[in-house]
Amino acid sequence: QLEPELNNLLLYVPMPPAPEVPEGKDDTENVEIRRWGTVRQFDFTPKDHVALGLDLDIMDIERGVKLSGSRNYFLKGDGAMLHWAVLKFAIDHMAARGYKPMSVPLLMRDEAMRGTAYFPGGEEQAYRMERDELNLAGTAEVPLTAYHSGELLDQSQLPIKFVAMSTCFRREAGAAGKDTYGLYRIHQFDKVEQVVICENNEDVSRAFHTEILGNSEGLMQALEIPYRVVNVCTGDLGRGQVMKYDIEAWMPSRNNWGETHSASRFYDFQSRRMNLRYKDATKKNLFCHTLNNTVVASPRILIPILELYQNADGSITIPKVLRPYMGNREKITK
Repeated sequence: QLEPELNNLLLYVPMPPAPEVPEGKDDTENVEIRRWGTVRQFDFTPKDHVALGLDLDIMDIERGVKLSGSRNYFLKGDGAMLHWAVLKFAIDHMAARGYKPMSVPLLMRDEAMRGTAYFPGGEEQAYRMERDELNLAGTAEVPLTAYHSGELLDQSQLPIKFVAMSTCFRREAGAAGKDTYGLYRIHQFDKVEQVVICENNEDVSRAFHTEILGNSEGLMQALEIPYRVVNVCTGDLGRGQVMKYDIEAWMPSRNNWGETHSASRFYDFQSRRMNLRYKDATKKNLFCHTLNNTVVASPRILIPILELYQNADGSITIPKVLRPYMGNREKITK
């Protein structure tokens, strides 16, 4: 009789952090590990991404707000093309590294949200379709990680490496007044996500954590965007995260670093919730380990691209790796 209540309470029990996670109360106590690239010094007065977008007629926030409320936007013309270019580049970048591209459903049952640890506790951040009892996913992590939920895999099937591009929806509840300007914190965006499902071995998990972080660093280096990597402290970890690295890009309009990626490892936290297991060489059934990381999220990544690649005449130099996706053009101009 008490078992359902106990099982519900157990969903709130967090995963103990790894020993290498720094202690801290919030993101101000995250620890920088390294930096890459050189922060650009301008010899003219630079514009922020909104001013650039409006001047080039590649962005329309006013009409986005008119139709959909705050934190909504339109990308137009070359703005939309640049958005799609960076997403397609990210998919190709990951496919070349052996990750299987997936097209995923966006409407998730509560079981998938619970299995990936977005529920309970994250209900206020999710858009819910009450009539159908479905939720709009805030990330492709949910369908990718839950793809094999309730299944018993064979060890020979591991590791499983997925990559998917999906439209993501987030209510941003509790963020009133925070990052209201521009494209940094919005309700709808597109994201390429990588997910790894591997064997129940902490050393293997650590190795894949390094790999998924390296995949995203490789993308940032290809885009030639200066960034730093931080080790996320205990107070800034999610309930199921054993350890997390954030990548933060330099954003001139903020005169600061802005988070663009979060690379997380969970050990068996998610797999226990979704009963995702495999049979090892000794025929023993074990819970898998799971990991995930952003490959790229747009339009947030357009902030450093537009701001760092701007020219004195108001044009934008297109990053070299994105030019094949934009007709081999070199610039966005009026």
